Amino acid sequence: MSIYVGNLSYEVSSEDLSQVFAEYGTVSRVQLPTDRETGKMRGFAFVEMASEAEESAAIAALDGAEWMGRDLKVNKAKPREDNKRSSGGGGGWGDKDRSSRRY
Repeated sequence: MSIYVGNLSYEVSSEDLSQVFAEYGTVSRVQLPTDRETGKMRGFAFVEMASEAEESAAIAALDGAEWMGRDLKVNKAKPREDNKRSSGGGGGWGDKDRSSRRY
């Protein structure tokens, strides 16, 4: 599992995050997503730690804490949802169930 860290300063680095979270245990990985078009940081990160107990301690200590002039939002990361849009609907068929149509 990983930790979501939101409301980050756009100046933060992965090293900065590693140092802060290392106070609560072993940091396995830090991921700072960037915008595809601009290459700029998006203001949030994901931090993975060695154990659930370490993650829980970091979340309890850092959620709402002020860091680099911002109040952090720290919680368990939720699984990524598939953002692909459904291709159903439209086509002039109305709301009828497709299985009942004759072609």
